[in-house]
Parts: sequence; C-alpha cells; structure tokens
Amino acid sequence: MSGYLCGAVGCKYGRERMGGDWRLYNEKDMVRDGFLYALGLGVVAVLVWLLTHSLAWVAVPVPLALFFLWFFRDPDRAVPTGVGEIVSPADGVVTEADWIETAAGSRLRLSIFLNVFDVHVNRSPVAGTVKTVEHREGAFLNAMKPESGVMNEQTLVVIDAGGYEVSYKQIAGLLARRIVCTVKPGDKLERGQRVGMIKFGSRTDVLMPADALPKVKVGERVRGGSSILAVLPQPVGDGARAADLSSGAVVRR
Repeated sequence: MSGYLCGAVGCKYGRERMGGDWRLYNEKDMVRDGFLYALGLGVVAVLVWLLTHSLAWVAVPVPLALFFLWFFRDPDRAVPTGVGEIVSPADGVVTEADWIETAAGSRLRLSIFLNVFDVHVNRSPVAGTVKTVEHREGAFLNAMKPESGVMNEQTLVVIDAGGYEVSYKQIAGLLARRIVCTVKPGDKLERGQRVGMIKFGSRTDVLMPADALPKVKVGERVRGGSSILAVLPQPVGDGARAADLSSGAVVRR
C-alpha cells in the first residue's frame, strides 16, 4: 500500500506491506535511514583515516554513525487488546491533556513530546479505516511550545474506528524537518501498527472522543503502541473486536 513521505520540500510516496513492516523504508528493528546515515558516515571515517591517520578525527564520524543506528531503531511492542483502549502513537512525555472544541465537536487532546533520544516511529492509536490524511506546510517552532500544534508543519490522520473517530497529528519540531506518513485514505489499520515517523525531535497530538477516560497525566512517559492513553466508556469500534480476546491480552507488532 502507498503512503506519503512529507517534509519541508513536500510529499513523496513510500510503500508498506501487510503487517506494518515498511517495504523499502525499514528493515527488522531498524528504519532504513539509520543504515544509510551510518554507511555514509562510515565512508567519511575511512576517508578521514586515509587522509590524516588521526584517530582523533576518526572519532567524530564514528560516534555519529552509532547514534544514527540507535536513533532509527524500531523495536517491536506489546500492543494491548482491551475493549475501547486507545494507545499512544508515539514515545515521549505527555505535555498537555485537555478538552478542546473542534469543528466536529468536543475532543480530548493529549500531546506527546519526543526528544532526540526517543524512538521516533509512530503507531496507530486504534484499529480502523483511514478517513483523512492532510499535510500542511508551516513553521518549525520548538515542539514544546503550545502554539507549535497550530503553526508548525504537520500531517493530520483521521481514523474511523467504527462508531467513533480518533485522529493524530505528526508535528515537526525545531530540529525535525521531515514527516514520514505511510498511510493513505482507505487503508485498514490495526491498533499499534506502524504508520510513519518524524525525524529528530517532534510532537504528536491525539484527539479522541470527549468521553474517553484518560489513563495518563501530564509529565508521564509513554511508549508508542503499548501505553494506554485513554479508554472509551463503552465497547465500540475496535474494542468490540478486542472483546473476543482474553482480558489484558497483548499482541506484538
């Protein structure tokens, strides 16, 4: 299936295969870019050594190569399967939790800040069908600032979970200059499925029905695909399907 690779220069298409593993974009436990950056820096390290024979100079590109391998890690996660559970689409710290008014009515909004040390692969908060994917150009303010959710470059994804909608925003930050979104309208998603990433520090917002019961608080650290952000009071949408599974069961993605 196709998706968007979006950034300051616009959007390109990527592909994803069934099960959430990215074709052409990731390998096992690693987003492809990690290998590309590390390989490039490895070549630089070799050239520097050949030209200078100085370990001091080689010590610059080698740690950077290791950092990129670590930054683009993509570990499997244990995805909860409980009724009406909405999981975090990103790793990071919850910076905002409030109820807001939107054109579609009241929504509970949770904001998650990702620093450069967090896993940056995004995951779907619920199972359902992608209804909308909208990319908007914008500024690159510090993602910790509240106004970044409105002014910064971002991609909005709306998911029809069957009886309710959940949306998430991939928001670029001060360092993040490329948003990768691997889904398009009509795609069927599983809860916790990989749906893209934001490079080098960013923010992810989640909007859900106003009657959802928050399970996290501001300042709490969450993990994409495995931390439960909120639970709907009634078993609807993907929760109805999860009800067939044993309580507290998880799947790995």
